[in-house]
Amino acid sequence: MKQLTSAQVRQLFLDFFKSKGHTVEPSASLIPVNDPTLLWINSGVATLKKYFDGSEVPENPRITNAQKSIRTNDIENVGKTARHHTMFEMLGNFSIGDYFKKEVIPWAWEFLTSPEWIGFDPEKLYVTVYPKDTEAHRIWHEVVGLPEDHIIPIEDNFWDIGAGPSGPDSEIFYDRGPEYLDIPEDDPENYPGGENERYLEVWNLVFSEFNHIPDTDNFEPLPHKNIDTGMGLERMVSIIQDAPTNFETDLFLPIIHEVEVISGQTYNPKHSASNMSFKVIADHVRALSFAIGDGALPGNEGRGYVLRRLLRRAVMHGKKLGIEEAFLYKLVPIVGEIMESYYPEVLENAEFIQKVIRQEEETFHKTIDAGSSKLDSLLADLKKSGKDTLDGRDIFTLYDTYGFPVELTEELAEDEGLKVDHAGFEVAMKEQQERARSARSKDLSMGVQSAVLTDIKAESTFDYEHHKLQSELLTIVSDEARVDTLTTGTAQLIFAHTPFYAEMGGQVADHGVIKSLDGTVVAEVTDVQKAPNGQPLHTVNVRGSLVQGETYELEIDEVRRAKVIKNHTATHLLHAALKNTLGAHANQAGSLNETTFLRFDFTHFGQVTAEELQQIENEVNEVIWQALPVEVIETDIDTAKKMGAMALFGEKYGHDVRVVKIGEYSLELCGGTHTKDTSEIGIFKIVSESGIGSGTRRIVAVTSQEAYELYREEEEQLKAVSAMVKSPQLKDVPTKVEALQEQLRELQKENETLATKLANQQAGDIFKDVQEAGGVSFIASQVHVKDMNQLRGLADQWKQKGASDVLVLANTVDGKVNLLVAMMKTANEKGLKAGDLIKAIAPLVSGGGGGRPDMAQAGGKNPAGIPAALNEVKNWLNEK
Repeated sequence: MKQLTSAQVRQLFLDFFKSKGHTVEPSASLIPVNDPTLLWINSGVATLKKYFDGSEVPENPRITNAQKSIRTNDIENVGKTARHHTMFEMLGNFSIGDYFKKEVIPWAWEFLTSPEWIGFDPEKLYVTVYPKDTEAHRIWHEVVGLPEDHIIPIEDNFWDIGAGPSGPDSEIFYDRGPEYLDIPEDDPENYPGGENERYLEVWNLVFSEFNHIPDTDNFEPLPHKNIDTGMGLERMVSIIQDAPTNFETDLFLPIIHEVEVISGQTYNPKHSASNMSFKVIADHVRALSFAIGDGALPGNEGRGYVLRRLLRRAVMHGKKLGIEEAFLYKLVPIVGEIMESYYPEVLENAEFIQKVIRQEEETFHKTIDAGSSKLDSLLADLKKSGKDTLDGRDIFTLYDTYGFPVELTEELAEDEGLKVDHAGFEVAMKEQQERARSARSKDLSMGVQSAVLTDIKAESTFDYEHHKLQSELLTIVSDEARVDTLTTGTAQLIFAHTPFYAEMGGQVADHGVIKSLDGTVVAEVTDVQKAPNGQPLHTVNVRGSLVQGETYELEIDEVRRAKVIKNHTATHLLHAALKNTLGAHANQAGSLNETTFLRFDFTHFGQVTAEELQQIENEVNEVIWQALPVEVIETDIDTAKKMGAMALFGEKYGHDVRVVKIGEYSLELCGGTHTKDTSEIGIFKIVSESGIGSGTRRIVAVTSQEAYELYREEEEQLKAVSAMVKSPQLKDVPTKVEALQEQLRELQKENETLATKLANQQAGDIFKDVQEAGGVSFIASQVHVKDMNQLRGLADQWKQKGASDVLVLANTVDGKVNLLVAMMKTANEKGLKAGDLIKAIAPLVSGGGGGRPDMAQAGGKNPAGIPAALNEVKNWLNEK
């Protein structure tokens, strides 16, 4: 076996399958694009769903990739086991209806055993197969030459999620030798495929050949059989580098060594307590670095919550190693250096990633202190109540809200001589997991290919230059079937050439009409989407005769197109202005260019200020008024990147690309349609800016006619205000409004003064009406003041005067009741509490409340109950 670095293993895998005719697909962002079923990209195949479900046909049906992935369903196990990770790399090779078992099995064997590639000893390899998959068994034994005792049939070797594509799989295991056996030799799990450390799974080959009919036990053969394989890079490298766990490989050790320097502690793989902390930190900082680099930011929901939880867990493990200040951000460059050969973006974005992590760390250190106070309070209350067990739900709150590890809570509780409710914690944890599970969209992985659209191979081109042209009708699809003619209903059409833009890259589709050559409208185009093989697919309402093979005139709605392109070009200007104002991290996270507005989502970890928004809007308009030329350059992807063209979030680019150049201001890869120069946009106005998720902001804006109409609407509103404040000149409205506000403030002060005088006058009257009950003096009266603050002011006066032992006041504001109870120490010393009295009288006004022994208050909905509530005071005191 060769001695290889992790970077070499990754490259060897990709080179091997490239030699077998595969296209190397670059690693996609960890943030899924147009896939609501996934929180994160969690496997190599997750980014290829569109090919497997037939919604898009790849240029090459043979694909290979090294895909960064995140799975967070068992974060608690990271650091405890040898191979659990949050972020990992999946190496895979895929066939979309091309090769199958007889090719992929020998290839897998060749890659693993050939000295040219990995060079494993064949004697060390074992495979598992599905018992009914006799073909895979035969190929392993007869073609590859694997002995029968190295082929293990296992019933679970069948990949199926309950519906859609499914099929048997075959897993390949490497025998690390008896020295790695972590269970008794006679343990039933001691076999390839069992739960043990001796036989390590390195590769899973999935043979997707059936369609599982939902809610049945029926499996129908797929029209196109597929291959989907997955090899965990971290596992593979641990074998090649003879590492006890994944963490002793070159993917993690440099991070661990840096943590040793920061903490002053030494990593000892055999010391479970401290090595867990090193492992957690190394794993979590990798996930944080990659996810933040891809545009996810810590927050309170979704992906943001996952990142916040990972960071907090890593910080707490840093504290276990004696690290009391922010340190994770210092590890980001180490992560970048390890992964630079295939993922240069981590180092390129290191400054931004470090800034986000450091800010989150420093904020969490304050949260840790709050958690400590919460725990101290819980332990004190527990002792006071005479109980000896800390409730499991309280432990979960500390764990989930404050990031307190369960072990730390247990340790502190035991120091106080208290027990912990493990079972209650587990119940709360399972409840949360169930909530999270039910909140996620059901991941059906991949659907079954639409054979009708997938099998349409006819070539069709989009014409950027013309708004009207004649073209042959190549295909008519109606009710999921191809037809030769159609005279009514809806249909999907493919033409040899079309001026209709298919929705893509945030730009909505063109609408328009299709005419016969005599000028008769035969169909209205209501939508255009890309077919699986890339052709523009026109959805139409049929109004006349459509015949395959005939020539028709296709004409777009030019007014609609003109509105859309103004918004699209303005989106490019907005993107550049955002980067200039907020920083290079403000990357596109989605866009929509409609007829009446544009919407632009971008990554940013804070609210955009009013001043920044004004600066952005001003900059975009300045560029519009400069009438910069909008130039389209057709070139290859490598040349475009050398030019500095910006690639947009989630977009896949082929060999040939279009670069949209706006003067020297903006340069982006874009397949959409645009204005000839920026002056065509006219004017740009931001309508709103808001947060739409953790670390993602959204700007909605309008251009041209819509911007003018918005300005006119706002001008009319300003004129209406001008008339109301009697300001003839619009420019004087702010000054006039400010003067009126000052007048209002003066009147409010006068009102406060009069209200205080009135309250004081009432106080003089009510403080004279002292009664006796239950051996204490009391005042119970309804007053007329403006709010609860003035009620409390009366109570302060009462206290200073020492007018009685007990005070009860009632007031009404806007039909609602305010009650206040105050007690002197003399009353408290007799066992009376204001909170108890308020709870006794509040129900009589249909309300509730509470408070301290000396002061309590309540609200109510029934003013008619005030007399009864005040009368009840005497009864309550007598009973006490």
